[in-house]
Amino acid sequence: MNPEKHVIMDETAIRRALTRIAHEILEKNKGVDDTIMIGIRTRGIYLANRIAERIRDIEGVPMPVGELDITSYRDDRVRIQSAGSASALRAPDIQDKRVILCDDVLYTGRTVRAAMDALIDLGRPKMIQLAVLVDRGHRELPIRPDYVGKNVPTSKLEQIEVRMNEVDRNDEVVIIQQRG
Repeated sequence: MNPEKHVIMDETAIRRALTRIAHEILEKNKGVDDTIMIGIRTRGIYLANRIAERIRDIEGVPMPVGELDITSYRDDRVRIQSAGSASALRAPDIQDKRVILCDDVLYTGRTVRAAMDALIDLGRPKMIQLAVLVDRGHRELPIRPDYVGKNVPTSKLEQIEVRMNEVDRNDEVVIIQQRG
């Protein structure tokens, strides 16, 4: 049974979605004072960098970007490290800052919950907002993104793969449908 693959966002669509998200962040927050972008490893980091770059191009203001490794906070794996590991976050201090979490795909919400747990262990942000490239639905937790590149209703049998130039040597979002 070979799965069917369909490109639902190409490089241009991804670029436009991230530019729109950058504008929405600026509009909603009236700028980016005391704001930090935090990308969830792996592809969320590259999305955070790209959005911060667009914000810099639009506003002329550099925006700090950090990365968050949530491996030890996931609820679907045995915890190897203790919670609050200092290596979980590579970013400026988040205390009393507006944190915009970035991830590639929002599905059940469990990754975002783990990321929020990790952030709270490392400080008390003033606010946490969520930016995702793709929201595919099927939430198991009451988590809603503030900024979405594309809503893609999916069945549970489908998969969404985000491919990014920094990791995969091309930019695209693919939906994979299992044939029965």
